Amino acid sequence: MKSGIGQEDGRKSSLKAWVRALEMTAPIAQNPARTLPVLIDSLAERFGNAPALLSRSESLNYRALADRSNRYTQWALRRGLSFGDVVCLLMPNCPEYVAIWLGITRVGAIVSLLNTNLVGDSLAHAINIVTPKHIIVSATLADAFDSVVTKTSPEIQRWVHGENSHEFLRIDDELEQSDTVDIAGTEYRAATIADRALYIYTSGTTGLPKAVNVSHFRLMQWSHWFAGMMDTRPDDRVYNCLPMYHSVGGVAAIGAALVNGASVVLRERFSASRFWDDIVESKCTIFQYIGELCRYLVNNPTHPGEWQHQLRLACGNGLGADVWEEFQRRFNIPQILEFYAATEGSFSLYNTEGRIGSIGRIPSFLRHRLSIALVKFDHELGEPIRNEDGFCVRCSHNEAGEAIGLIDGTSGAGRFEGYADQSATEKKILRDVFAKGDAWFRTGDLMSTDASGFFYFVDRVGDTFRWKGENVSTTEVAASVCASPDAIEAVVYGVTVPGAEGRAGMVAAVVRPTFDLVAFHQHLGERLPAYARPVFLRILGKLETTATFKLKKQDLIRESYNPKVTADPIYFNDPIRQSFVKVDSALFERIQSGKMRL
Repeated sequence: MKSGIGQEDGRKSSLKAWVRALEMTAPIAQNPARTLPVLIDSLAERFGNAPALLSRSESLNYRALADRSNRYTQWALRRGLSFGDVVCLLMPNCPEYVAIWLGITRVGAIVSLLNTNLVGDSLAHAINIVTPKHIIVSATLADAFDSVVTKTSPEIQRWVHGENSHEFLRIDDELEQSDTVDIAGTEYRAATIADRALYIYTSGTTGLPKAVNVSHFRLMQWSHWFAGMMDTRPDDRVYNCLPMYHSVGGVAAIGAALVNGASVVLRERFSASRFWDDIVESKCTIFQYIGELCRYLVNNPTHPGEWQHQLRLACGNGLGADVWEEFQRRFNIPQILEFYAATEGSFSLYNTEGRIGSIGRIPSFLRHRLSIALVKFDHELGEPIRNEDGFCVRCSHNEAGEAIGLIDGTSGAGRFEGYADQSATEKKILRDVFAKGDAWFRTGDLMSTDASGFFYFVDRVGDTFRWKGENVSTTEVAASVCASPDAIEAVVYGVTVPGAEGRAGMVAAVVRPTFDLVAFHQHLGERLPAYARPVFLRILGKLETTATFKLKKQDLIRESYNPKVTADPIYFNDPIRQSFVKVDSALFERIQSGKMRL
């Protein structure tokens, strides 16, 4: 608990946050026609010219946001879009982004939010798995999309927003052809909270990016729940530099502000050197973080803005205990709201009490509604342990196990909407867990609890690790590595680096004598987004396997990138030189001391 705040005051504040969240979300199910696009129209009447979305190049007040989103609704109707039709959106953070998906989803169409870091086959895959009728691309990303056009269906209507050198239709010109933005008299079947609104991509635990089904109910639930938890007010300004193709940066942080009349300051990306100037100049009161950003700020030199800001709350996830206290003390942040959630997850956790390092706990009065369990996990098999009766075994306090959540489609709690790919949906469901016929959502995350019921994140399981705020699929990276002509076989894993959040990607590969580091570096750049490219490369004579022919990944993870424990050559993907350089003792020490940029 932050110094100066008593335990009793902390408990009262925590209780109020939960009550606010419950009160704000309770009416959602009783008003099925009230979706977020519909709500924005009523907010425009209420807040009018108050600022809604602010960026360096464009700002929209509440009335302008509703107006712009209605123009996209008209565009969707003119193009004959209706329930189940998909429009892909590839655009960096900007106010237009929100207006686009609000307007299109109003008529029942689905907007697929593409990760702007994706390139090559990964980008083509993300587009193809949702079979879109249209794709809208920012002019700044037109080149990246153009490079994969031939890998997508020729039936997709391609639109670009802004001037570009490609022969795509200009959607911004198309919108200007509309003389009116009043859709009240237009006949169409409006979406309800039961209908699908978005596809948001997650790497899950294996393979290429998966498209998560996100309903209008989920959008309303996220927006109002976070609004209650953060206690957003009309005079709040939320600083959001998280990618808008993710659920937190694109929905929760924005919706939580808008539903209570607050405004959102949007930035395309995080800048540690510019951060405090931005916070002070924009008069932000709330900062939406991921733990990695907090670590960057703590490691940065002091800045006058550290003491001049008006922040009252930092809300986010992944803030490690080793950074938390220093981040809060040094920057004088009155409150930190750490939470745990997954886009497709059936539950979420909130640390409303400021317990350092915890991802939250469930209040006693809600435990009957939120069924979460930690079950013992077999790392060799990659599955939860079963007892002699075939059921999973619950963990004791301070014992790490996989977190699972009961799937219950009768209410908001326990809701699992799955993926566009039904086979991927089934893989995330654990059945016959504690009783025959029950079904639980697998998070793929190891957690532990203490005697007070606080949850703590331990690690990822399976074939995914976290780096640069993104989930990295080891199977996707391994497939890209092995697509290189001179790579014979490879195993990919994450390794810890002192002072860095998450795990850095490392590949151990068996290669041919003609293997070329320069060509390999170029190959990875063409096929993988920057966050997924291996930071370290180890060249092996062969890959060791167990008696059951599983790769001995744990030995490789333990040896990491230390050149002293192996004769195998190890290389570092130097972001300054833009090439692989050999790791010797001197370079190893520089990386260990945090002197090398990763």
